Amino acid sequence: MNPTPPIEAQDRPARLTVGVVGAGRVGPALAAALQLAGHRPVAVSGVSDTSVRRAAELLPDVPLVAPAEVLARADLVLLTVPDDALAGLVSGLAETGAVRPGQLLVHTSGRYGTAVLDPATRAGALPLALHPAMTFTGTSVDVQRLAGCSFGVTSPDELRMAAEALVIEMGGEPEWIAESARPLYHAALAIGANHLVTLVAQSMELLHDAGVQAPDRMLGPLLGAALDNALRSGDAALTGPVARGDAGTVAAHVTELRRHAPQSVAGYLAMARTTADRALAHGLLKPELAEDLLEVLADADDGPGTTPGTPGTPGPDPDAPGHGPGGGDR
Repeated sequence: MNPTPPIEAQDRPARLTVGVVGAGRVGPALAAALQLAGHRPVAVSGVSDTSVRRAAELLPDVPLVAPAEVLARADLVLLTVPDDALAGLVSGLAETGAVRPGQLLVHTSGRYGTAVLDPATRAGALPLALHPAMTFTGTSVDVQRLAGCSFGVTSPDELRMAAEALVIEMGGEPEWIAESARPLYHAALAIGANHLVTLVAQSMELLHDAGVQAPDRMLGPLLGAALDNALRSGDAALTGPVARGDAGTVAAHVTELRRHAPQSVAGYLAMARTTADRALAHGLLKPELAEDLLEVLADADDGPGTTPGTPGTPGPDPDAPGHGPGGGDR
Protein backbone atom coordinates (compact mmCIF):
# COMPACT_ATOMS: atom_id res chain seq x y z
CA MET A 1 0.00 0.00 0.00
CA ASN A 2 1.24 3.50 -0.80
CA PRO A 3 0.61 5.81 2.14
CA THR A 4 -1.07 9.10 1.35
CA PRO A 5 1.59 11.83 1.27
CA PRO A 6 1.36 14.32 4.12
CA ILE A 7 -0.45 17.57 3.41
CA GLU A 8 1.89 20.52 3.63
CA ALA A 9 0.80 23.49 5.71
CA GLN A 10 0.33 25.72 2.68
CA ASP A 11 -1.98 23.12 1.12
CA ARG A 12 -4.30 22.81 4.12
CA PRO A 13 -7.58 24.68 3.99
CA ALA A 14 -7.77 27.62 6.37
CA ARG A 15 -9.59 27.00 9.63
CA LEU A 16 -13.23 27.06 8.61
CA THR A 17 -16.58 27.62 10.21
CA VAL A 18 -18.59 24.43 9.65
CA GLY A 19 -22.33 23.93 9.28
CA VAL A 20 -24.38 20.76 9.01
CA VAL A 21 -27.66 20.46 7.12
CA GLY A 22 -29.21 17.16 8.20
CA ALA A 23 -28.21 15.96 11.67
CA GLY A 24 -28.50 12.26 10.89
CA ARG A 25 -25.83 9.74 11.80
CA VAL A 26 -23.20 11.09 9.42
CA GLY A 27 -23.17 14.89 9.56
CA PRO A 28 -22.55 15.49 13.28
CA ALA A 29 -19.78 12.86 13.32
CA LEU A 30 -17.96 14.48 10.41
CA ALA A 31 -18.37 17.92 11.93
CA ALA A 32 -17.00 16.61 15.24
CA ALA A 33 -14.00 15.15 13.39
CA LEU A 34 -13.39 18.49 11.67
CA GLN A 35 -13.62 20.20 15.05
CA LEU A 36 -10.81 17.97 16.33
CA ALA A 37 -8.76 19.19 13.36
CA GLY A 38 -9.26 22.79 14.40
CA HIS A 39 -12.32 23.82 12.40
CA ARG A 40 -15.28 25.38 14.22
CA PRO A 41 -18.84 24.03 13.96
CA VAL A 42 -21.21 26.99 14.14
CA ALA A 43 -24.66 25.76 13.08
CA VAL A 44 -26.67 22.59 12.52
CA SER A 45 -30.14 21.81 11.26
CA GLY A 46 -32.18 18.73 12.10
CA VAL A 47 -35.69 17.40 11.53
CA SER A 48 -36.50 14.72 14.08
CA ASP A 49 -36.20 14.63 17.86
CA THR A 50 -33.51 12.00 17.46
CA SER A 51 -31.51 14.29 15.20
CA VAL A 52 -31.77 17.13 17.69
CA ARG A 53 -30.50 14.89 20.51
CA ARG A 54 -27.70 13.54 18.35
CA ALA A 55 -26.55 17.05 17.42
CA ALA A 56 -26.59 18.07 21.08
CA GLU A 57 -24.45 15.07 22.04
CA LEU A 58 -21.85 15.30 19.28
CA LEU A 59 -21.86 19.08 18.79
CA PRO A 60 -22.68 20.56 22.20
CA ASP A 61 -23.42 24.30 22.28
CA VAL A 62 -23.75 24.46 18.48
CA PRO A 63 -27.06 26.21 17.74
CA LEU A 64 -29.86 24.42 15.90
CA VAL A 65 -31.13 26.65 13.08
CA ALA A 66 -32.91 26.44 9.73
CA PRO A 67 -30.91 25.19 6.70
CA ALA A 68 -30.68 28.65 5.12
CA GLU A 69 -29.25 30.02 8.35
CA VAL A 70 -26.66 27.21 8.43
CA LEU A 71 -25.41 28.41 5.05
CA ALA A 72 -25.41 32.02 6.22
CA ARG A 73 -23.11 31.20 9.14
CA ALA A 74 -20.70 28.60 7.70
CA ASP A 75 -17.77 28.62 5.29
CA LEU A 76 -18.00 24.85 4.87
CA VAL A 77 -21.45 23.25 4.76
CA LEU A 78 -22.00 19.49 5.06
CA LEU A 79 -25.18 18.40 3.28
CA THR A 80 -25.89 15.08 5.00
CA VAL A 81 -29.46 14.27 3.98
CA PRO A 82 -30.82 11.09 2.29
CA ASP A 83 -29.83 10.61 -1.33
CA ASP A 84 -33.34 11.16 -2.66
CA ALA A 85 -33.64 14.48 -0.82
CA LEU A 86 -30.30 15.92 -1.90
CA ALA A 87 -31.14 17.33 -5.34
CA GLY A 88 -34.27 19.08 -4.09
CA LEU A 89 -32.41 20.54 -1.12
CA VAL A 90 -29.62 21.94 -3.30
CA SER A 91 -32.06 23.43 -5.79
CA GLY A 92 -34.11 25.01 -3.03
CA LEU A 93 -31.09 26.56 -1.32
CA ALA A 94 -29.83 27.97 -4.61
CA GLU A 95 -33.21 29.34 -5.66
CA THR A 96 -33.69 31.16 -2.37
CA GLY A 97 -30.27 32.80 -2.53
CA ALA A 98 -28.90 30.95 0.48
CA VAL A 99 -25.71 29.90 -1.29
CA ARG A 100 -22.76 32.31 -1.02
CA PRO A 101 -19.97 32.59 -3.61
CA GLY A 102 -16.80 30.88 -2.43
CA GLN A 103 -18.63 28.69 0.08
CA LEU A 104 -17.52 25.04 0.25
CA LEU A 105 -20.57 22.84 -0.22
CA VAL A 106 -19.92 19.19 0.61
CA HIS A 107 -22.36 16.32 0.30
CA THR A 108 -21.77 12.82 1.65
CA SER A 109 -23.93 10.77 -0.73
CA GLY A 110 -22.25 7.76 -2.27
CA ARG A 111 -24.63 7.83 -5.22
CA TYR A 112 -23.80 11.29 -6.51
CA GLY A 113 -20.71 13.14 -7.63
CA THR A 114 -20.59 16.91 -7.86
CA ALA A 115 -23.15 17.31 -10.68
CA VAL A 116 -25.99 17.18 -8.16
CA LEU A 117 -24.55 20.40 -6.70
CA ASP A 118 -24.69 22.24 -10.06
CA PRO A 119 -27.43 24.70 -8.98
CA ALA A 120 -25.26 25.78 -6.06
CA THR A 121 -22.11 25.79 -8.19
CA ARG A 122 -23.77 28.23 -10.59
CA ALA A 123 -24.42 30.44 -7.57
CA GLY A 124 -20.71 30.45 -6.79
CA ALA A 125 -20.35 27.53 -4.35
CA LEU A 126 -17.33 25.24 -4.42
CA PRO A 127 -18.65 21.67 -4.82
CA LEU A 128 -17.21 18.53 -3.21
CA ALA A 129 -18.51 14.96 -2.88
CA LEU A 130 -16.93 13.24 0.14
CA HIS A 131 -18.53 9.89 0.92
CA PRO A 132 -17.15 7.98 3.93
CA ALA A 133 -17.18 4.24 3.22
CA MET A 134 -18.29 3.48 6.75
CA THR A 135 -21.44 2.48 8.58
CA PHE A 136 -22.43 4.98 11.26
CA THR A 137 -24.08 4.51 14.65
CA GLY A 138 -24.89 8.15 15.36
CA THR A 139 -22.66 8.16 18.46
CA SER A 140 -19.21 9.45 19.37
CA VAL A 141 -17.66 6.10 18.42
CA ASP A 142 -18.09 7.10 14.77
CA VAL A 143 -15.47 9.83 15.11
CA GLN A 144 -12.84 7.27 16.12
CA ARG A 145 -13.93 4.89 13.36
CA LEU A 146 -13.08 7.51 10.76
CA ALA A 147 -9.39 6.82 11.40
CA GLY A 148 -8.21 5.04 8.26
CA CYS A 149 -11.68 5.10 6.67
CA SER A 150 -11.70 5.42 2.89
CA PHE A 151 -13.69 8.30 1.41
CA GLY A 152 -15.04 8.18 -2.13
CA VAL A 153 -14.05 11.64 -3.39
CA THR A 154 -15.26 13.49 -6.48
CA SER A 155 -14.28 17.09 -7.06
CA PRO A 156 -13.30 19.57 -9.75
CA ASP A 157 -9.59 19.43 -10.51
CA GLU A 158 -8.96 22.79 -8.90
CA LEU A 159 -10.46 21.58 -5.59
CA ARG A 160 -8.69 18.22 -5.36
CA MET A 161 -6.11 19.51 -2.89
CA ALA A 162 -8.80 20.97 -0.62
CA ALA A 163 -10.84 17.76 -0.81
CA GLU A 164 -7.81 15.64 0.04
CA ALA A 165 -6.89 17.87 2.96
CA LEU A 166 -10.39 17.76 4.46
CA VAL A 167 -10.56 13.96 4.24
CA ILE A 168 -7.15 13.52 5.83
CA GLU A 169 -8.03 15.98 8.59
CA MET A 170 -11.05 13.84 9.40
CA GLY A 171 -8.71 10.85 9.69
CA GLY A 172 -9.70 9.32 6.38
CA GLU A 173 -8.00 8.23 3.17
CA PRO A 174 -9.20 9.75 -0.13
CA GLU A 175 -10.10 7.43 -3.01
CA TRP A 176 -10.83 9.33 -6.22
CA ILE A 177 -14.04 8.31 -7.98
CA ALA A 178 -15.01 9.63 -11.41
CA GLU A 179 -18.38 11.36 -11.68
CA SER A 180 -19.67 8.70 -14.08
CA ALA A 181 -18.58 5.86 -11.78
CA ARG A 182 -20.38 7.04 -8.64
CA PRO A 183 -23.51 4.85 -9.05
CA LEU A 184 -21.38 1.72 -9.64
CA TYR A 185 -19.12 2.62 -6.72
CA HIS A 186 -22.13 3.02 -4.43
CA ALA A 187 -23.75 -0.22 -5.64
CA ALA A 188 -20.55 -2.08 -4.81
CA LEU A 189 -20.55 -0.75 -1.26
CA ALA A 190 -24.24 -1.56 -0.81
CA ILE A 191 -23.67 -5.16 -1.90
CA GLY A 192 -20.76 -5.54 0.50
CA ALA A 193 -22.05 -3.69 3.58
CA ASN A 194 -25.84 -3.36 3.50
CA HIS A 195 -26.46 -6.87 2.23
CA LEU A 196 -23.97 -8.23 4.73
CA VAL A 197 -26.09 -6.93 7.59
CA THR A 198 -29.17 -8.60 6.11
CA LEU A 199 -27.35 -11.91 5.67
CA VAL A 200 -25.89 -11.89 9.18
CA ALA A 201 -29.21 -10.99 10.80
CA GLN A 202 -30.95 -13.73 8.83
CA SER A 203 -28.26 -16.25 9.78
CA MET A 204 -28.63 -15.37 13.48
CA GLU A 205 -32.40 -15.84 13.29
CA LEU A 206 -32.01 -19.28 11.71
CA LEU A 207 -29.42 -20.34 14.28
CA HIS A 208 -31.75 -19.24 17.06
CA ASP A 209 -34.55 -21.31 15.49
CA ALA A 210 -32.15 -24.26 15.38
CA GLY A 211 -31.65 -23.98 19.13
CA VAL A 212 -28.36 -22.10 19.29
CA GLN A 213 -28.35 -20.01 22.48
CA ALA A 214 -25.72 -17.47 21.40
CA PRO A 215 -25.82 -17.07 17.60
CA ASP A 216 -23.66 -13.96 17.73
CA ARG A 217 -20.90 -15.76 19.63
CA MET A 218 -21.02 -18.66 17.18
CA LEU A 219 -20.93 -16.45 14.09
CA GLY A 220 -18.33 -13.95 15.30
CA PRO A 221 -15.15 -15.99 14.72
CA LEU A 222 -16.55 -17.67 11.62
CA LEU A 223 -17.59 -14.45 9.89
CA GLY A 224 -14.45 -12.64 11.00
CA ALA A 225 -12.29 -15.33 9.39
CA ALA A 226 -14.45 -15.43 6.27
CA LEU A 227 -14.25 -11.66 5.84
CA ASP A 228 -10.50 -11.63 6.36
CA ASN A 229 -10.01 -14.48 3.89
CA ALA A 230 -12.26 -12.83 1.31
CA LEU A 231 -10.44 -9.50 1.54
CA ARG A 232 -7.10 -11.26 1.20
CA SER A 233 -7.94 -13.87 -1.43
CA GLY A 234 -11.19 -12.96 -3.18
CA ASP A 235 -12.95 -15.91 -4.83
CA ALA A 236 -10.16 -18.26 -3.75
CA ALA A 237 -11.59 -17.99 -0.22
CA LEU A 238 -14.90 -19.61 -1.23
CA THR A 239 -15.82 -22.65 0.86
CA GLY A 240 -18.96 -24.58 1.72
CA PRO A 241 -21.33 -26.96 -0.06
CA VAL A 242 -21.97 -24.77 -3.11
CA ALA A 243 -18.26 -24.24 -3.84
CA ARG A 244 -17.67 -27.98 -3.32
CA GLY A 245 -20.60 -28.99 -5.49
CA ASP A 246 -22.45 -30.86 -2.72
CA ALA A 247 -25.81 -30.85 -4.48
CA GLY A 248 -27.45 -33.12 -1.89
CA THR A 249 -26.52 -30.79 0.96
CA VAL A 250 -27.84 -27.77 -0.91
CA ALA A 251 -31.10 -29.60 -1.62
CA ALA A 252 -31.41 -30.38 2.09
CA HIS A 253 -30.83 -26.72 2.91
CA VAL A 254 -33.62 -25.62 0.60
CA THR A 255 -36.01 -28.20 2.05
CA GLU A 256 -35.34 -27.04 5.61
CA LEU A 257 -35.58 -23.38 4.71
CA ARG A 258 -38.93 -23.94 3.02
CA ARG A 259 -40.17 -25.64 6.17
CA HIS A 260 -38.83 -23.19 8.77
CA ALA A 261 -38.09 -19.88 7.01
CA PRO A 262 -39.72 -19.73 3.56
CA GLN A 263 -39.01 -16.00 3.34
CA SER A 264 -35.28 -16.79 3.16
CA VAL A 265 -35.45 -19.22 0.22
CA ALA A 266 -35.24 -16.62 -2.54
CA GLY A 267 -32.13 -15.04 -1.06
CA TYR A 268 -30.48 -18.43 -0.49
CA LEU A 269 -31.08 -19.49 -4.09
CA ALA A 270 -29.84 -16.20 -5.52
CA MET A 271 -26.63 -16.28 -3.48
CA ALA A 272 -26.10 -19.99 -4.17
CA ARG A 273 -26.30 -19.40 -7.93
CA THR A 274 -23.91 -16.46 -7.74
CA THR A 275 -21.51 -18.45 -5.57
CA ALA A 276 -21.66 -21.40 -7.98
CA ASP A 277 -20.93 -19.17 -10.96
CA ARG A 278 -17.93 -17.59 -9.25
CA ALA A 279 -16.60 -20.91 -7.93
CA LEU A 280 -16.93 -22.46 -11.39
CA ALA A 281 -15.18 -19.53 -13.08
CA HIS A 282 -12.37 -19.66 -10.51
CA GLY A 283 -11.84 -23.40 -10.96
CA LEU A 284 -13.00 -24.34 -7.46
CA LEU A 285 -16.21 -26.05 -8.58
CA LYS A 286 -15.78 -28.99 -10.95
CA PRO A 287 -17.98 -28.74 -14.06
CA GLU A 288 -19.43 -32.23 -13.57
CA LEU A 289 -20.50 -31.33 -10.03
CA ALA A 290 -21.77 -27.93 -11.10
CA GLU A 291 -24.30 -29.58 -13.43
CA ASP A 292 -25.98 -31.47 -10.58
CA LEU A 293 -25.84 -28.45 -8.32
CA LEU A 294 -27.42 -26.07 -10.82
CA GLU A 295 -30.12 -28.66 -11.51
CA VAL A 296 -30.99 -28.69 -7.81
CA LEU A 297 -31.15 -24.90 -7.75
CA ALA A 298 -33.35 -24.85 -10.86
CA ASP A 299 -35.71 -27.44 -9.39
CA ALA A 300 -35.91 -25.40 -6.20
CA ASP A 301 -37.45 -22.54 -8.16
CA ASP A 302 -40.51 -24.69 -8.79
CA GLY A 303 -41.00 -25.57 -5.14
CA PRO A 304 -43.79 -24.32 -2.87
CA GLY A 305 -43.86 -20.79 -1.55
CA THR A 306 -43.00 -18.98 -4.76
CA THR A 307 -45.00 -16.67 -6.93
CA PRO A 308 -45.78 -18.07 -10.43
CA GLY A 309 -43.65 -16.41 -13.06
CA THR A 310 -41.17 -15.06 -10.48
CA PRO A 311 -38.65 -17.80 -9.68
CA GLY A 312 -37.77 -18.13 -6.05
CA THR A 313 -39.78 -15.11 -4.93
CA PRO A 314 -42.17 -15.55 -1.99
CA GLY A 315 -45.71 -14.49 -2.76
CA PRO A 316 -46.97 -11.17 -1.38
CA ASP A 317 -48.87 -11.03 1.87
CA PRO A 318 -52.18 -9.31 1.08
CA ASP A 319 -52.57 -8.28 4.74
CA ALA A 320 -49.11 -6.75 5.10
CA PRO A 321 -49.09 -2.98 5.58
CA GLY A 322 -47.41 -0.83 2.96
CA HIS A 323 -44.27 1.13 3.68
CA GLY A 324 -43.90 4.54 2.07
CA PRO A 325 -40.58 6.23 1.32
CA GLY A 326 -38.63 7.47 4.30
CA GLY A 327 -37.34 10.96 4.89
CA GLY A 328 -35.37 13.12 7.25
CA ASP A 329 -31.67 13.29 7.96
CA ARG A 330 -29.03 10.95 6.60
